[in-house]
Amino acid sequence: MKTAENVVDQKRRSFLKLSGLLGLGAASVALLPAEKAEAFLFNKKEYKVTATRLSMGTYVAMTAIHPSRDEAENAIGRAFEEIDRLNSMLTRFESSSPVSELNGVGRIVAPPKEMQELVARSMYYNRETAGAFDITVKPLIDLYNESFAAGKEPVEREVNELLATIGTDKIKVQGGDILFSHSDMGITLDGIAKGFIVDRASEVLAKHGITNHLINAGGDIRTSGTAAKGRAWTVAIQDPKKSKQYPDVITMKDGAIATSGNYEVFYDREKVFHHIVDSKTGHSPQLSTSVTVMASTVMDADALSTSVFVMEPVDGVKFINSQPDTECFVIDRSGKATHSAGWQV
Repeated sequence: MKTAENVVDQKRRSFLKLSGLLGLGAASVALLPAEKAEAFLFNKKEYKVTATRLSMGTYVAMTAIHPSRDEAENAIGRAFEEIDRLNSMLTRFESSSPVSELNGVGRIVAPPKEMQELVARSMYYNRETAGAFDITVKPLIDLYNESFAAGKEPVEREVNELLATIGTDKIKVQGGDILFSHSDMGITLDGIAKGFIVDRASEVLAKHGITNHLINAGGDIRTSGTAAKGRAWTVAIQDPKKSKQYPDVITMKDGAIATSGNYEVFYDREKVFHHIVDSKTGHSPQLSTSVTVMASTVMDADALSTSVFVMEPVDGVKFINSQPDTECFVIDRSGKATHSAGWQV
């Protein structure tokens, strides 16, 4: 017999299954723009060329300011080719990728240099953040996905059992080869690879003469040069409630910025389970809703925004204040915003 509670519960389970399978929050999917490309001339001197495509599980938008529309469109095409090349290498979602090979057999011989670089940088940030950044949380994310796809929450026993397989110290690098010391381990580069790829795409644009450009890959943003009419680029910090009440707006020229939030990828309405996982507890951190970091590269900003999200907000800001050329803007669970000493105000 159906009761009001049964119906509500069934609807909730359906939502959870959808979120788990897509790996995206339903609200986020609804807000994503359509794929498109356009160009227009301003000041009779320069074109503003934009293109948006689906990649890396999000929409990637590129904007180029250049006197030649053809050159700008060609460069953007080359940059998207580089994104596709790197994504196919660093994703955990394609069975043929080197990352999937490592996750499948626990060892990879002579992996691509880009993967070596990212794993090495991840190990560095694991040490630097006292374990807050940890790419070995994949088994826990898999548990979240599988549990919610089946219409149930993970139980504490399942989480605790997996903690024995977690830990960057269980990754071994021997002569360029990468090995796991535990048979059930797995890595995810989701918290650092997107930023790395945005940096590389920016390099491609610059190599082709597009010095004035902006790349936005779901909140991982690289700016170079200036926007239209020589103005600085304007970047709005995402509103965690998605009500377009942007908590802060800053301007940038050459810069890198990334935001981690609990509002993009989540598995339950209360966002108790989302894509950021504390490797020490096995659970998603609950003290912050959004962390934005500015750093020298988007790769570093990406990794550090995830790291600070795992920390206590006060400790996270203190940590960023200790890092050179790095700033942060943190919104805690109550909606209170704090920032590092050198954040643009």
